[in-house]
Amino acid sequence: MATEAEADALATVAECAPVTMERKVKSDLENFLPKPYMARALTAPDAEYPSGTPGHKNYGMSVLQQHVAFFDQDDNGIIYPWETYTGLRAIGFNMIASLIMAIGINAGLSYTTLPGWIPSPFLPIYIHNIHKSKHGSDSGTYDTEGRYMPVNLENMFSKYAKTVPDKLTLGELWNMTEGNRVAFDLFGGIASKLEWALLYVLARDEEGFLSKEAVRRVFDGSLFEYCAKAHMGYEGKMS
Repeated sequence: MATEAEADALATVAECAPVTMERKVKSDLENFLPKPYMARALTAPDAEYPSGTPGHKNYGMSVLQQHVAFFDQDDNGIIYPWETYTGLRAIGFNMIASLIMAIGINAGLSYTTLPGWIPSPFLPIYIHNIHKSKHGSDSGTYDTEGRYMPVNLENMFSKYAKTVPDKLTLGELWNMTEGNRVAFDLFGGIASKLEWALLYVLARDEEGFLSKEAVRRVFDGSLFEYCAKAHMGYEGKMS
């Protein structure tokens, strides 16, 4: 029988911190996913898909690089605003929304990814430096080098999916972004809310839920490929 010290060593709830009871974390992940705490450089696994997205090729890119690679229309490692616009149109956003988002995304991410210090008026995003654009107040599912942290994806849903397991409502997404918000991080807090709002618009189901599978697949970029095929009339099921 475990001693009190052993039990305390593995406790996930602290009596004097009610938030740890409210936002529970999973303690059995290793039964479903090998080393869930280990950052993955090439794949985005979870408990249901321990090897990542079936059929999705990584091409030697980090998971964060894969996340944005869909928008690199000419595969030259640089994403310009017109390429972002084309990608957004391909996954189903209208012209006005795509134009506004393309300008906002490239304006927000370009400078930190540049190879030098001089800004470019063309707002290019260099994929090999995309890890430098990671902002605060996020979910922590990407680490600072662009690897993917499976445990943080799983904990995202164990903490905030109160209505349906492994699915988030719009209100629960708001609660999650509030829970992740870092003090005095205005840019990161706003960016996080906008990113999750756009994902909700793109990938919510008929009942208004955002599934864990959709979230997992946006991290490795395969969701964008799926949405582009669906927008072109391809009949298939997200797997």
